[in-house]
Amino acid sequence: MAEAGGTARVAAAFKAAADEGRAALMPYMMAGFPEPQAAAAIAAAYADAGADLVEVGVPFSDPLADGPVIHAAATEALRRGARFETALDAVGALGDGVPAVVMCYANMVHALGAERFAGRIAAAGAAGAIVPDLPLEEGSEVREALAAAGLASIPLVAPTSPAPRRREICATATGFVYVVSNVGTTGEREELPAQLGDLVAAVKEEATVPVAVGFGIGTPEQAAAVGAIADGVIIGSRLVRAAAEAGSAQAAATAVGDFLAATRAALDG
Repeated sequence: MAEAGGTARVAAAFKAAADEGRAALMPYMMAGFPEPQAAAAIAAAYADAGADLVEVGVPFSDPLADGPVIHAAATEALRRGARFETALDAVGALGDGVPAVVMCYANMVHALGAERFAGRIAAAGAAGAIVPDLPLEEGSEVREALAAAGLASIPLVAPTSPAPRRREICATATGFVYVVSNVGTTGEREELPAQLGDLVAAVKEEATVPVAVGFGIGTPEQAAAVGAIADGVIIGSRLVRAAAEAGSAQAAATAVGDFLAATRAALDG
């Protein structure tokens, strides 16, 4: 899939959304959750509801960046036998129509080796990777392997990132910059941080790629507010919770599809 140019596919998805006058919509799914059949239905519902990209989480026992909802989903997916290959299957199910970005913790990358990791996700059809716990100073080998496979390397910027470090992080991005809206782990929040606009504006000045915001976006209205200042909106815990509460594969697909459709309408609005 390196020939397809994962980095180019990410760029094209953001450009297509921008050409429509809106931010790109990027839902998150936990591979293999609530169970394989439901996960496949969720992936299809994301595409049908107008997702521009999809973030595919690899189940992991100690997801440091994730709050209780996604942590519980990872635990359940692992209990049901989900593995790295489960995430690759989810990427493949999305196909060429919706670029998939793999979210994977560093220990799994190191266990495979940077080149093998990049090759595996590229062969599955991924467009890029997010490795949230990989420090900037230790990520050059992984970034080079992703680049060699034609994949986007997506770093995270936090509200606590000092300006000099933020600039260094932005300089490494080849897909988009993931702005973490809140201090803490993933999870729905009642309000967006008051300083988010300033943070996004600063990152936009320093990045040469699109800027997307995640962590804490739980309503279509919040998504629209973020979409007014950022190039992309990432929604995770709200969708994982909907899938967990649904009770069946079809109900999960309907729940996440309805929420995403309303969110897409808010972004279009």
